[in-house]
Amino acid sequence: MTALTLHEDPCSGNCYKIRLTAALLGVPLALKRYDITRGETRTPEFLSQVNANGRIPVLQIGEGEQARFLPESNAACWYLAHGSALIPEDRFQQADMLRWMFFEQYSHEPNIATLRFWLSILGEAQLSEEQRRLVPGKRAGGEAALALMDAHLAARAFFGGDAPSLADIALFAYTHVAGEGGFALADHRHVAAWLARVRALPGFVPMD
Repeated sequence: MTALTLHEDPCSGNCYKIRLTAALLGVPLALKRYDITRGETRTPEFLSQVNANGRIPVLQIGEGEQARFLPESNAACWYLAHGSALIPEDRFQQADMLRWMFFEQYSHEPNIATLRFWLSILGEAQLSEEQRRLVPGKRAGGEAALALMDAHLAARAFFGGDAPSLADIALFAYTHVAGEGGFALADHRHVAAWLARVRALPGFVPMD
């Protein structure tokens, strides 16, 4: 089996998506950890050898001179899950799964994950005036995303229906820690029930 290494910061939900995908599939994954708050992904070595964009996660496939590097969390999850039950075979269901993964990156993560990072990891006292100005809009956007998710989950167990897919993994990563950004998950009972179902999946691992 090709060696797989995840370049990650354990506090990142985007990195956790990949670890959770690998765990649910029983795929061995080595970890190389960085502290993004210390600029460890902005070093010349990282930029030249791992990701010129200076961001994690990055899934490293192989070792040595033959190694390939795949940035972007959802792309790495797709790579790991290819051919598995986490990607539906039906063409529409597969596209619908992608729809929710795009939603996560466009409407969910920029609001919920950003507030969690600002308030729980950086700390409110460290925020710039610009960041403080953006907080109300981020909160409104996050609440809208959670409300949409809650309405969708009222009639189904998982985002694609009865079975979990990469859409659930992508959305679980930052939703389950949304409380760290000041979001009240108890106000979204269908989301809360879905979180419990994801945690009950065989092979589930918690975020570090």
